[in-house]
Amino acid sequence: MHAFYADHFVLPLPSGHRFPMAKYARLRERLVAELPEVRLFEALPASPGELALVHTSAYVEAVDTGGLSPAAQREIGFPWSQAMAERARRSVGATLQACRSAMGDGGLAANLAGGTHHAYADKGSGFCVFNDFAVAARLMQAEHEALRVAIIDLDVHQGNGTASIFSNDASVFTLSLHGARNFPFRKEASDLDVELPDGCDDGAYLEALERALGELERRFEPGLVLYLAGADPHEGDRLGRLKLTFDGLEARDRRVMDWAWSRRLPLALAMGGGYGNDLEATVQVQVNTYRTALQYWQRWHALTPNPTTAADASRWHNASA
Repeated sequence: MHAFYADHFVLPLPSGHRFPMAKYARLRERLVAELPEVRLFEALPASPGELALVHTSAYVEAVDTGGLSPAAQREIGFPWSQAMAERARRSVGATLQACRSAMGDGGLAANLAGGTHHAYADKGSGFCVFNDFAVAARLMQAEHEALRVAIIDLDVHQGNGTASIFSNDASVFTLSLHGARNFPFRKEASDLDVELPDGCDDGAYLEALERALGELERRFEPGLVLYLAGADPHEGDRLGRLKLTFDGLEARDRRVMDWAWSRRLPLALAMGGGYGNDLEATVQVQVNTYRTALQYWQRWHALTPNPTTAADASRWHNASA
């Protein structure tokens, strides 16, 4: 199973900043030690042309050259630096590489970071500079004719940037399961939004997810799934306000991957948010996601004839249904 990282491109943040930059390197350390079947590769940066599939040229240039206004930097939540711009490009690049791996003979691949779903076409927001899932969806559609993409966003915060980017696009289905009273306080309209109350526990969450996947299935037939597996619904997250346990989050991951597996759909995942009071708790949620993903990848390679394109995968699925 292939996974892509960029944690050695570290943002210089002021003392006391609440963004948990250390979690990315810690996740990679844990995967090396505990899941050696996950093959790790340094992410390549997304090119200007790839970013331009979604983002305005003026915004891409402002990030690259340091032209972001102080207000724009505040909305993103990061001060501009060359390292910030490079990390943003690499974070998108990791998701692009994961998608290409999944759409080839991988079945599933991952980005150790990513899930930057608050970024709009012309601005960043909420610790998100560029929108990696949006760029990945557009690039995969450019490389695979008539590809339809389902984005399953299970971060605790609504994927407002993603919803806005694909608001008038019938070829991409955006599903967001998120805290009703959490950031962003002005929500966008996804194709399917499921708002959850503060304190939502495992049982209620999994019931809501089951209904949402059923609705997705009734309304849309994808050829690729992009899964944002946020750690921030965890009960120990200081920004989450939900009450999911480790077991509940693992069941969440398993349900999404089983849903994709039953349809033989390639799946690329990213880690999204995670702001635990205990950094190790956030990393543990993510390690559990990778353990589940590895099982999915093993099933794919044990039982499928390694389809090399989305069309081949679709033909195999139809023949075996």
